Amino acid sequence: MADEVHLAQSAQAGEDTIFGKILRKEIPCKFIYEDDQCVAFDDVNPQAPVHFLVIPRKPISQLSKVEDADAPLLGHLLVVAKKIAAQRGLNKGFRIVINDGPVGAQSVYHIHIHVLSGRQMQWPPG
Repeated sequence: MADEVHLAQSAQAGEDTIFGKILRKEIPCKFIYEDDQCVAFDDVNPQAPVHFLVIPRKPISQLSKVEDADAPLLGHLLVVAKKIAAQRGLNKGFRIVINDGPVGAQSVYHIHIHVLSGRQMQWPPG
Protein backbone atom coordinates (compact mmCIF):
# COMPACT_ATOMS: atom_id res chain seq x y z
CA MET A 1 0.00 0.00 0.00
CA ALA A 2 2.92 2.36 0.58
CA ASP A 3 3.62 2.25 -3.16
CA GLU A 4 0.04 3.35 -3.88
CA VAL A 5 0.37 6.29 -1.50
CA HIS A 6 3.70 7.30 -3.05
CA LEU A 7 2.17 7.13 -6.55
CA ALA A 8 -0.79 9.19 -5.37
CA GLN A 9 1.49 11.88 -3.96
CA SER A 10 3.37 12.21 -7.27
CA ALA A 11 0.41 11.87 -9.67
CA GLN A 12 -0.75 15.00 -11.46
CA ALA A 13 -4.23 15.83 -12.64
CA GLY A 14 -4.45 16.95 -16.26
CA GLU A 15 -1.80 14.60 -17.57
CA ASP A 16 -2.46 11.81 -20.06
CA THR A 17 -3.14 8.64 -18.09
CA ILE A 18 -2.65 4.94 -18.51
CA PHE A 19 -6.45 4.65 -18.78
CA GLY A 20 -6.49 7.11 -21.68
CA LYS A 21 -3.88 4.94 -23.40
CA ILE A 22 -5.92 1.80 -22.72
CA LEU A 23 -9.05 3.42 -24.14
CA ARG A 24 -7.14 4.50 -27.27
CA LYS A 25 -5.79 0.92 -27.52
CA GLU A 26 -2.20 2.15 -27.24
CA ILE A 27 -1.78 -0.31 -24.36
CA PRO A 28 -3.28 -3.78 -24.81
CA CYS A 29 -5.98 -4.69 -22.33
CA LYS A 30 -8.49 -7.53 -22.13
CA PHE A 31 -11.84 -5.92 -21.40
CA ILE A 32 -14.28 -7.91 -19.31
CA TYR A 33 -17.00 -5.44 -20.28
CA GLU A 34 -17.31 -2.74 -22.94
CA ASP A 35 -20.04 -0.42 -24.15
CA ASP A 36 -20.27 3.08 -25.60
CA GLN A 37 -19.92 4.71 -22.15
CA CYS A 38 -17.36 2.62 -20.28
CA VAL A 39 -15.03 -0.35 -20.12
CA ALA A 40 -14.06 -2.74 -17.34
CA PHE A 41 -10.99 -4.87 -16.84
CA ASP A 42 -9.16 -6.79 -14.13
CA ASP A 43 -6.73 -4.73 -12.05
CA VAL A 44 -3.09 -5.53 -12.88
CA ASN A 45 -2.18 -5.09 -9.20
CA PRO A 46 -5.10 -6.80 -7.43
CA GLN A 47 -5.72 -5.99 -3.78
CA ALA A 48 -8.22 -8.84 -3.33
CA PRO A 49 -8.89 -12.20 -5.02
CA VAL A 50 -11.39 -10.38 -7.26
CA HIS A 51 -10.40 -6.83 -8.23
CA PHE A 52 -11.62 -5.15 -11.37
CA LEU A 53 -11.97 -1.56 -12.52
CA VAL A 54 -14.83 0.19 -14.29
CA ILE A 55 -13.79 3.37 -16.11
CA PRO A 56 -15.75 5.83 -18.22
CA ARG A 57 -14.71 6.62 -21.76
CA LYS A 58 -15.21 10.29 -20.86
CA PRO A 59 -11.97 11.57 -19.30
CA ILE A 60 -13.20 12.87 -15.94
CA SER A 61 -10.15 13.44 -13.76
CA GLN A 62 -11.69 12.79 -10.35
CA LEU A 63 -14.97 12.43 -8.47
CA SER A 64 -14.67 15.90 -6.94
CA LYS A 65 -14.58 17.35 -10.47
CA VAL A 66 -17.78 15.75 -11.82
CA GLU A 67 -20.62 17.97 -12.98
CA ASP A 68 -24.34 17.47 -12.51
CA ALA A 69 -24.58 16.38 -16.16
CA ASP A 70 -22.29 13.41 -15.32
CA ALA A 71 -24.87 11.86 -12.95
CA PRO A 72 -26.30 9.40 -15.53
CA LEU A 73 -22.78 8.26 -16.46
CA LEU A 74 -21.79 7.73 -12.83
CA GLY A 75 -24.96 5.73 -12.25
CA HIS A 76 -24.18 3.65 -15.33
CA LEU A 77 -20.71 2.85 -13.99
CA LEU A 78 -22.22 1.53 -10.77
CA VAL A 79 -24.81 -0.55 -12.64
CA VAL A 80 -22.04 -2.05 -14.78
CA ALA A 81 -20.03 -2.84 -11.63
CA LYS A 82 -23.08 -4.62 -10.19
CA LYS A 83 -23.64 -6.61 -13.40
CA ILE A 84 -20.03 -7.79 -13.57
CA ALA A 85 -20.11 -8.68 -9.86
CA ALA A 86 -23.20 -10.81 -10.48
CA GLN A 87 -21.56 -12.50 -13.50
CA ARG A 88 -18.56 -13.32 -11.31
CA GLY A 89 -20.75 -14.82 -8.62
CA LEU A 90 -20.04 -12.23 -5.95
CA ASN A 91 -23.35 -12.98 -4.26
CA LYS A 92 -21.92 -12.52 -0.74
CA GLY A 93 -20.91 -8.94 -1.50
CA PHE A 94 -18.16 -6.69 -2.73
CA ARG A 95 -16.60 -3.32 -1.98
CA ILE A 96 -16.70 -0.29 -4.26
CA VAL A 97 -13.84 2.22 -3.93
CA ILE A 98 -13.34 5.53 -5.71
CA ASN A 99 -10.14 7.32 -4.72
CA ASP A 100 -10.10 11.12 -4.98
CA GLY A 101 -7.02 13.31 -4.84
CA PRO A 102 -3.71 12.75 -3.06
CA VAL A 103 -5.18 12.19 0.41
CA GLY A 104 -7.63 9.69 -1.10
CA ALA A 105 -4.65 7.86 -2.68
CA GLN A 106 -5.72 8.57 -6.27
CA SER A 107 -2.79 7.57 -8.46
CA VAL A 108 -4.50 7.79 -11.88
CA TYR A 109 -6.38 10.99 -12.67
CA HIS A 110 -9.13 9.37 -14.71
CA ILE A 111 -12.06 8.49 -12.47
CA HIS A 112 -12.39 4.76 -11.94
CA ILE A 113 -14.33 2.41 -9.73
CA HIS A 114 -12.47 -0.38 -7.96
CA VAL A 115 -14.61 -3.45 -7.26
CA LEU A 116 -13.04 -5.78 -4.70
CA SER A 117 -14.25 -9.11 -3.34
CA GLY A 118 -13.33 -12.72 -2.71
CA ARG A 119 -12.24 -12.13 0.89
CA GLN A 120 -13.67 -10.50 3.99
CA MET A 121 -13.17 -6.74 3.78
CA GLN A 122 -12.08 -4.98 6.97
CA TRP A 123 -13.44 -1.79 8.51
CA PRO A 124 -12.23 0.83 8.74
CA PRO A 125 -10.32 0.61 5.46
CA GLY A 126 -6.85 2.06 5.02
